[in-house]
Amino acid sequence: MKKLFLIIGAPGSGKTTDASLIAEKHPEHLVHYSTGDMLRAEVASGSELGTEIESYISRGALVPLNIIVDTIVSAINHAPVPNVLIDGYPRSVEQMEAFDAIVAEEDGIDLASVIEVRVSEAVARERILGRAAEAAPGEGRSDDNEEVFNDRMKVYTDPLEAIQNFYTDKNLLHVIDGARTLEEVVADMDAFVLSKI
Repeated sequence: MKKLFLIIGAPGSGKTTDASLIAEKHPEHLVHYSTGDMLRAEVASGSELGTEIESYISRGALVPLNIIVDTIVSAINHAPVPNVLIDGYPRSVEQMEAFDAIVAEEDGIDLASVIEVRVSEAVARERILGRAAEAAPGEGRSDDNEEVFNDRMKVYTDPLEAIQNFYTDKNLLHVIDGARTLEEVVADMDAFVLSKI
């Protein structure tokens, strides 16, 4: 049985760094994947699924939802340790529902928790855009970056309430204050994950 922790958070929340640091501390118990890593690993494995993924990526097309879910399930099942941290998933209600349906049928996967690394939009903006965002126009401020950040933030926040409600109803959502120092956030998440395994 594999225990799974999904880690969600806004751009700039630090979720990928947090998860990778925790996995590095406990390599015998925990492994960390991001969805991009899993897709690349599946392509590299030369599997039939990997070949199909490559056919989408090579022509710049989005990898279909069912393939992403299959890839995640495959990565979890083949993980070298019993506990898996996955960051950046689910990103939409469709991804959440598709994943939930598959996990319900999979005997070997137990979704232990969905951890939300919560930061305000102001903190996320500051981390992503840095001090440049505070500079006056013409002092190195890039509206392109601001625009990209706004788009990424919208993609994250649009389905967020539905995702939060879904996992809260299942008693799976655990919120961590991501606005603190990296050390504090990692210590908090580390303690929580260890309490569940």
